[in-house]
Amino acid sequence: MLYAGVSWHAGGYQLAVVGQDGRRVPVPDAYPSHRADELIAELGKLGDALTVVVESTNGTLDGRMMAAGLRVHRADPWMLPDRPLLGSVPAEELARASLGRVAGLVPLEAHRGTQTGREGELAAWIESSAAADRELTSVGRFFSHGSRDRRQVALTFDDGPLPPYTGRILDTLESYGIPATFFCVGINAGGFAEDLTRMREQGHAIGNHTWSHPFLPELSRPQLAEQINRTAEAIAEASGGGAPRLFRPPYGSRTPQVLGWLSEFDATTVLWDVAPDDWALRRAEDIARDVLADVRPGSVILLHDGGGDRTPTVESLPLIIERLLERGYEFVRVDDMLAHRGSGLAGAA
Repeated sequence: MLYAGVSWHAGGYQLAVVGQDGRRVPVPDAYPSHRADELIAELGKLGDALTVVVESTNGTLDGRMMAAGLRVHRADPWMLPDRPLLGSVPAEELARASLGRVAGLVPLEAHRGTQTGREGELAAWIESSAAADRELTSVGRFFSHGSRDRRQVALTFDDGPLPPYTGRILDTLESYGIPATFFCVGINAGGFAEDLTRMREQGHAIGNHTWSHPFLPELSRPQLAEQINRTAEAIAEASGGGAPRLFRPPYGSRTPQVLGWLSEFDATTVLWDVAPDDWALRRAEDIARDVLADVRPGSVILLHDGGGDRTPTVESLPLIIERLLERGYEFVRVDDMLAHRGSGLAGAA
């Protein structure tokens, strides 16, 4: 049995592999973010007796690794040493967390993702934030949908940019002449700057989706600030535009404390009210069906251009767009929705 730890840092990813005897296995260990496919290919060479270990602040790679047939586990914070300001615990620490403690790791499932086994905890965090959600909504700093009186919808895409999917989505949007909003992760921004530049040039909005797609309640305030600020800087530099004024928390994760910290930044927290779970290896026709069944005036639709094989999402777009145009909907950016009164929490009138 081999154990591979995959860690992240500001510039990309690190790989460390150990055997059951604790000895390091020599492998190429450093991968810039735009070469993550090479890392995944290297893991594939190690055979079936491999357990890949990530931690909860690395939500950018597990879907891609599972799509490649790798067995991926999550090591939770109580199994690990403290993290640095921007980065996960070292790759070797992740690999060694498995030795003698495999039962303490959480095997991830492709249709559940990084949050496998923690859905109840995530739901409890979100439920605890209801009052804070309403308070921030009342002052225009928290948003789940646009006005229900305007026949508008906003397409949003998370976790990119990631070739070739981001480019294919941009091609589709350009062919229909409609705008969207992209919530990008910082770790991908510099390596795929051409996609961010194209988003800006085509008139799309770009939002901040943190550096590494972590569970926000597990971060300290300085760690959260670093995730947001470094991502804002990377997006501005890569796109040639300004720092994003929109922020989307990964998984929608939040607590009252986290929302208090987020309110200190010059950005509006954006959620959604239509989510077809396109990241969960679903078919294109099922993604489109669920979107079309749930859309209402003012809906914010959550889709993904990164984090895994997004071919089904790309293939679902023409049907979604054409059917909604037939129903008389106008496609707008999230910031356009924010400009009108009547926007707020999902489920509100």
